[in-house]
Amino acid sequence: MKPARTWILVADSSRARILEMVGRGKEVHMVSGSNAALDNPPSHEQDRDKPVRVYESVGNTRHAVEPRHDPQRALETIFAGQLGAMLANYAKSRPFDRLVLVAPPAMLGDLRKFLEPHVRDKIIAEIDKDLTKVPNDKVLSHIEDVIAI
Repeated sequence: MKPARTWILVADSSRARILEMVGRGKEVHMVSGSNAALDNPPSHEQDRDKPVRVYESVGNTRHAVEPRHDPQRALETIFAGQLGAMLANYAKSRPFDRLVLVAPPAMLGDLRKFLEPHVRDKIIAEIDKDLTKVPNDKVLSHIEDVIAI
């Protein structure tokens, strides 16, 4: 029987990487080509124009109007879609048996929307932590109570 191949997606709103663990062990390595990053400056730097000004319905008072969407949040959602597509492509070309998602709650919610059914079926755990700055060899120590090693 071949050992189970477990992939661990470690992501936040602007960075992601996939770690692979083969069998039952405490050793992980990064899947080549899985390091992804999003250039997403703060919202106030993305909207460089002044806010739109409108007249009050009565009188000639004017005031600024906030935009209806947050451009930074929109880019984070697009990034989640790209990660979902990347996992779907990897599932076809480089099969894995199990998948663990490690991301902050908002990113986990976005990822759920974009995961295809054949990828979603392989999820064994979802962990709402931001471990993107944790070194690869230390990630397992943060999640070992959730997944069986």
